Amino acid sequence: MRVDSWIWSVRLVKTRSMGAAACKGGHVRVNGVRVKPAHGVRVGDEVRLREAGGRERIVIVKRVIRKRVGAPVAVEAYVDNSPPPPPREAVAPAGIRDRGAGRPTKRDRREMERLRGMEG
Repeated sequence: MRVDSWIWSVRLVKTRSMGAAACKGGHVRVNGVRVKPAHGVRVGDEVRLREAGGRERIVIVKRVIRKRVGAPVAVEAYVDNSPPPPPREAVAPAGIRDRGAGRPTKRDRREMERLRGMEG
C-alpha cells in the first residue's frame, strides 16, 4: 500500500494530497529513509511524519488499511511511539479590550508593552 494513502487512511494527515506533499517535501520517513508518495508500507514498518509545528509523529504499522476509517478504528492500525507534545506555556493574554473600543492609544500601547516586558 502507498505511504501517502496509508497516513491519510489512519488520519495522520487530513487529505491524501497533503500526505503526498509531505512525502515530496521530505517530511515522511519509512524505516529511516525519506520516501516518495508511492513507496510501499508493510506491517512492522516505522513511519516518521514531521508535522507543521516541528513535532514529529513516530508510528509503527500494525495493520494496513486501504480506506479512510473512523478515529477509533484508525488508532488500532498503528502503535504511536511519538514523544509527548511540549507543555503549553501559560501565556498572559495580550491586552484585552472591550469590543468596539477602537484602536489603542499611545498610552494604552505603552501600558501593554510594559506588561509584556518590552520596555525600551
